[in-house]
Amino acid sequence: MVKLEMWHLPLFWILLLGTCSLVGTQENINWEVQRYDGWYNNLQHHSYGSSGSNLLRLLPANYADGVYQALQEPHVPNARRLSNVLARGSSGIPSNRNMTVLFVSFGFHVLSEVRAVERPGCPAEFLNMPIPRGDPVFDPQSAGDVVLPFQRCQWSVETGQSPNNPREPVNAVTGWLDGSAIYGPSHSWSDALRSFSGGKLASGHDQDFPKQTDGRLPMWKALDPTTQQGGSQGIYDFGNAKGNESPLLQAQSIMWFRYHNYQALKLGQKNPNWSDEDLFQHARKWVIATYQNIVLYEWLPAWLGESISSYKGYSQHVDPSLSPEFLAAAEHVLATMVPPGIYMRDKQCNFRRVIDQDKNQSSALRLCNNYWRRENPNLQTSKDVDDLLLGMSSQIAEREDNIVVEDLQDYWYGPLKYSRTDFVASWTHRGRDFGLPTYNKARELFGLAPLQNWMDFISHVNEQVLTDVAAMYNNDTSKLEFLPGGMLESNGSLFRAIIQDQFERLRNGDRFWFENTKNGLFTEEEIAEIQNTTFYDVLVSVISVNLSQIQDRVFFLNNGAPCHQTEQLIAERLTSCTPLVVLDYFEGSGAGFGIIIVILCCLPLVSLFIAWIVAAFRKRDFKKLKKEQNTSVKREAFSEGTLALEWQGPKTDSYLIYIQLHSDKMIKVLDSRLSVLRSINLHAQQQLDVILSNNKGNKALLLKIPKEYDLVLFFNGEAERSDFTGHLKAYLEIKGLALNITDMKEQNLLRRAVTKEQRKQVLETFFRHLFAQVLDIDKADAGDLNSETSQKAKESLKCELSSVEFAESLGLKPHSMFVESMFSLADKDGNGYISFQEFLDILVIFMKGTSEEKSKLMFRMYDIDGNGFLSKEEFLRMLRSFIEISNNCLSRDQIEQVTESMFRASGFQDKDELTWENFHYMLRDHDTELRFTQLCIKGVPEVFKQNLHNRVSFINRAKTNGTVPNRDEAPTSEIPMLPMEHQGQELRKRLGRKAMQYQPHLYTEAQRKKYQRSKVQQKIQTFKRFIENYRRHIVCVVLFSAITAGVFVERAYYYAFASPPTGIAQTTFVGIIISRGAAASISFMYSYILLTMCRNLITFLRETFLNYYIPFDAAVDFHRWIAMGALIFSVLHTAGHVVNVYIFCVSPLSILSCLFSSVFMDDGSQFPQKYYWWFFQTVPGMTGVLLLVILAIMYVFATHHFRRVSFRGFWISHHLYVLLYILIILHGSYALIQQPRFHIYFIIPALIYGGDKLISLSRKKVEISVVKAELLPSGVTYLKFQRPQDFDYKSGQWVRIACLSLGTNEYHPFTLTSAPHEDTLSLHIRAAGPWTTRLRELYSPESVAEIGQYPKLYLDGPFGEGHQEWNKFEVSVLVGGGIGVTPFASILKDLVFKSSLSTKVLCKKIYFIWVTRTQRQFEWLADIIRELEESDQLDLVSVHIYITQLAEKFDLRTTMLYICERHFQKVLNRSLFTGLRSITHFGRPPFVHFFNSLQDVHPEVRKIGVFSCGPPGMTKNVEKACKQINRKDQAYFVHHYENF
Repeated sequence: MVKLEMWHLPLFWILLLGTCSLVGTQENINWEVQRYDGWYNNLQHHSYGSSGSNLLRLLPANYADGVYQALQEPHVPNARRLSNVLARGSSGIPSNRNMTVLFVSFGFHVLSEVRAVERPGCPAEFLNMPIPRGDPVFDPQSAGDVVLPFQRCQWSVETGQSPNNPREPVNAVTGWLDGSAIYGPSHSWSDALRSFSGGKLASGHDQDFPKQTDGRLPMWKALDPTTQQGGSQGIYDFGNAKGNESPLLQAQSIMWFRYHNYQALKLGQKNPNWSDEDLFQHARKWVIATYQNIVLYEWLPAWLGESISSYKGYSQHVDPSLSPEFLAAAEHVLATMVPPGIYMRDKQCNFRRVIDQDKNQSSALRLCNNYWRRENPNLQTSKDVDDLLLGMSSQIAEREDNIVVEDLQDYWYGPLKYSRTDFVASWTHRGRDFGLPTYNKARELFGLAPLQNWMDFISHVNEQVLTDVAAMYNNDTSKLEFLPGGMLESNGSLFRAIIQDQFERLRNGDRFWFENTKNGLFTEEEIAEIQNTTFYDVLVSVISVNLSQIQDRVFFLNNGAPCHQTEQLIAERLTSCTPLVVLDYFEGSGAGFGIIIVILCCLPLVSLFIAWIVAAFRKRDFKKLKKEQNTSVKREAFSEGTLALEWQGPKTDSYLIYIQLHSDKMIKVLDSRLSVLRSINLHAQQQLDVILSNNKGNKALLLKIPKEYDLVLFFNGEAERSDFTGHLKAYLEIKGLALNITDMKEQNLLRRAVTKEQRKQVLETFFRHLFAQVLDIDKADAGDLNSETSQKAKESLKCELSSVEFAESLGLKPHSMFVESMFSLADKDGNGYISFQEFLDILVIFMKGTSEEKSKLMFRMYDIDGNGFLSKEEFLRMLRSFIEISNNCLSRDQIEQVTESMFRASGFQDKDELTWENFHYMLRDHDTELRFTQLCIKGVPEVFKQNLHNRVSFINRAKTNGTVPNRDEAPTSEIPMLPMEHQGQELRKRLGRKAMQYQPHLYTEAQRKKYQRSKVQQKIQTFKRFIENYRRHIVCVVLFSAITAGVFVERAYYYAFASPPTGIAQTTFVGIIISRGAAASISFMYSYILLTMCRNLITFLRETFLNYYIPFDAAVDFHRWIAMGALIFSVLHTAGHVVNVYIFCVSPLSILSCLFSSVFMDDGSQFPQKYYWWFFQTVPGMTGVLLLVILAIMYVFATHHFRRVSFRGFWISHHLYVLLYILIILHGSYALIQQPRFHIYFIIPALIYGGDKLISLSRKKVEISVVKAELLPSGVTYLKFQRPQDFDYKSGQWVRIACLSLGTNEYHPFTLTSAPHEDTLSLHIRAAGPWTTRLRELYSPESVAEIGQYPKLYLDGPFGEGHQEWNKFEVSVLVGGGIGVTPFASILKDLVFKSSLSTKVLCKKIYFIWVTRTQRQFEWLADIIRELEESDQLDLVSVHIYITQLAEKFDLRTTMLYICERHFQKVLNRSLFTGLRSITHFGRPPFVHFFNSLQDVHPEVRKIGVFSCGPPGMTKNVEKACKQINRKDQAYFVHHYENF
């Protein structure tokens, strides 16, 4: 035997005692307890009579299509019109047999016991009822468009597939007379009704009332049509969900509740030892048996007017299922007997007054105003219920005929948003929904003679009514429907036959029928006792009355009854029914819903605002950091400065400044950082005019500055202004200047001030007319001076430029030597300003003068002593003034070397001074450049710039023999035309080819014809080249787009046409297909976007054959493209759900319960959830809103601008992708509309990405030691660090590094500048943002000395990119801009190494173009180029350096630098500026002309690789040039680029 563990013993005893207790609770139950749900009553057919079983058709379904489509107009009459004709009539006609209202009340309770078919089916199908125009109740305005909604009932999903299997309605409760209206149709329902004490049903505050519903049971809670009040208040828990429908039904339900508790109490008194379960089941058994006896042997005979056949025992072959014909017949027979009101009386036969909805008293309860009435003041106590039951027993029902009172016909509680409907029309529609047979076919089934003539009804039906009904059916009796025909019968023979058949089948087929002695329920004595129990006995049990207070045959009110009604109730004498109200489910929600939509739309703006704040703080911190680093920058000392606010105009913000009065007659304006903003020269002034404000606190001061813009200051108060005025006056007295002070109102002072903007406009007019006169421009282009205002014209003509404004016009610093020399030459009168005429005189020479005149002007500029000679010192000064524009990139020794070289080359080595003739002779080889030399003026109008924007090209061309060259080139007005011999020299110099190899005739006729093709042909060629260049991209984009569109269409089609029949497509067609289709696309795109970030996988795959088919280098671009597509689909998804939410907010619960059966239950309350519930109280809604917030943050911070301003913000916000995917999973996991599908797309990419991430994390954990750190000019930090073991890479690849010493673990990408053969790795990092600036500070000598060692790095990579493909082209062009030269540093090193080893490579020629503001920016690259030049024995590389900081080539200064550079290159074979043999150019490279020349120099090459890295503007120019060249049928330029 197995020994039990000690802890098992307590559990064993608990289970044992529990089992014994369970057995003990039922020890006095010795019969088979009947199930609550009706199952297994019939042991052969288990589902017979069960809840949820199908109705039993007596005749084949009469559907329009024979399957499920109900008959509608014009095949059948309009239901409302038929009701008006058939059932309209006067009320107050008593029952033919004096049947009481209590009979009718019990009849409705019996129907609720066996049927529940009104519950709408799913998906929601509507069989709406059009209302005839002008209907007095439903269309009093004669609109003609009123339609009462009508939902079809629930049906069996297995039916309705074919004519052999037509739609079958479903009964939601048991079809047996088993007390389901008392105990509920399920065990759980019954448990919710029980008190579990003494076998009773649970009571509320009054023991004679059930408890009010608490939501545990699905009690029907339809709105009160009188007050539109809803909710659970006043709704009691019954076994029947609709037990609170009307006083008729509610009173019966309360009575049977009391009767059960009465029986339980009686049994408990007899058997005190019985358990609660024993008492409950015994009481239930007895109540059900009593109910069965009353229905079959008291109520039904009273209805039929005859006794039914005696019970012959149980028959299991009888199908007791309810027939739709029975339901329609029973409902209509009872409906015709319903009175317009209900009496209430006490036991003494006193008929009491009742309170109506208007708080007035009435003689009876108006039925139409008491449907679903909450907290009915007339039914608050048990006595009120007693009075109602007694009143119904003393009130005669309406006559059994075709007339229905208006309380049902016009004011029955309405469906959906309509508070009222027509009971007769509704059941007519319900009959069509059931597919009821015609009247004649039903009669034939029961052996009754069919209707042959309409006049057969004439004996008891108004002739006009009969005529109108016949007309509606085209006088064809065979078309007469079941319900109208039965209502027209005089004796109700058809309905009686159907009703009798139904109840006999219910009795005979019920195994638990109380008379069945074989079921063990009752003994013979008990059966006899039950058979002797009547409805009167039940009433006596629950309300304690006797025969003197109520008749024993309570279903009849005959002459011997103790209490008679005072009169038959007539509708006109009762309180009027409240009229129809059409509810608006969206009422009061419009503003809130709109605000929510606006907020959702503004999420990107909010995110943008947050990003702007972050960017502002980052800029502030960065400026602060730069300020701390620039402590060595000298500032002018601040002494005795006055603090004030400078006002610069009405649309410009004022800012804080300091005013300094200097001893050299200078007033200086400094900013808050003590940087000089402006210097005001007082040397030419005799008097200073000051205007003070005399209002608004006397704070303003205007300092008039002749020939310049004025200075307007605001002080904190009049005292501060007086102090400044006093200091200024004392200062001017010392300097011998007068001070003129006046005052005026502040607004006049500001109006009189000349602002900087006004001065700018004057200068624009000055330059426009200046150049108009020099270039003889048409006045229409220049602007006629006469068209200006007189004041403006006068100001322009009298305008004189200060030295500062003159320097600004040239784009130079005011104190540069060139400005000083030029200004002193132009200022003929020496007054410190240049007038219009003085500027015009000097400009004419530059714009129209000959080369001799220009050289003479330069000679005069630098002949400082004016002796007619230019000494070497003055020549040196001239060169220094030119070199100033290149940040003084040459030392004095270099300048002296150039000077000596130029003197020696011209034969003047023995001279210390030059005459103008000598000077002009020295420039003899550059006559053309001088001829095209101009003065580069900033702010010149566009119309005058045609001669001012010339750039250097690699190959200069001229018109030859009157033909136009067949290459793209600038207009002849822009590029000086050089002789053909000079072209040859230029080509040989710049392309490194020998003179004997140069072919002067590069352009053939065939090539010219190709170039001269039509624009259409050029477009076709451009398209062909585009396809050739991006064919891999196009295939991938098309394939991905096709899949995305495919999943969208698949889901959209599925929910539109192929989804399970929930009805959602019919409810919100557009919204659901957009939201579901977009959701599928989002799932696909957000899943597979992860693959574009698998850097390790991409780096590996790009080395495989897959790289020929998939553009792995475009992974980042593809990532952005997918992200933008996903964003668009996210917006579509949101828009679709906004539509859905609106539609759901205006859809009743009967529809929503079909769509979302797990969330909503149709309890008749109609009102759907508000919009905010969908947005903020559901998992999909809340996660959806959070997803939009996250997407707004991620996308805004990922934009180019904010990514550059705050990389940390981008890095942090993009790491929200983890939360994004969690929310996406949660968003779909709620399965509100469909089962989760995101995992279908997500699992594979997530696993791949996770593996790739693990590889990166394994590397990130390894610390890398820095071997060397050096701070290079232009903010470049050079880092050399250890190369990890097995770290293999290719030139042009990049890595990501992090430095935890900076207090953050964010990784930043940088291109390796080391070559693959080197033992260490190196990076050149420009300090462009906070992180790189702090990194530079961290590796500064001071910081390293303080730490004691170099901070370590974390490395992730290497990762591949397009630049590593350089060696796969015979000819490659490398274009680097700024710090974008870093990948090419690695490539050039690699090339040098491979060439030294004579390694065979495909690449035969490399052109390296270095674009930089000044060569000092990246001097470290010069060392690499120098090493390359020394080792490049095979002439593989041609290097061209472009210095863009200099002005245009044909500006005076640049022309002289160009002359010096070419001379230095010619004499020493190296650049004057870089010291390299590579050619240095001034300005920006002309890519189009260069690529044109490559096609001629390498005619055998069909594909040339172009690799650019740098600012977006530069890479765009390269891309544009490639596209322009690719229009031709020559070499094809493949462009790879990276921006920084």
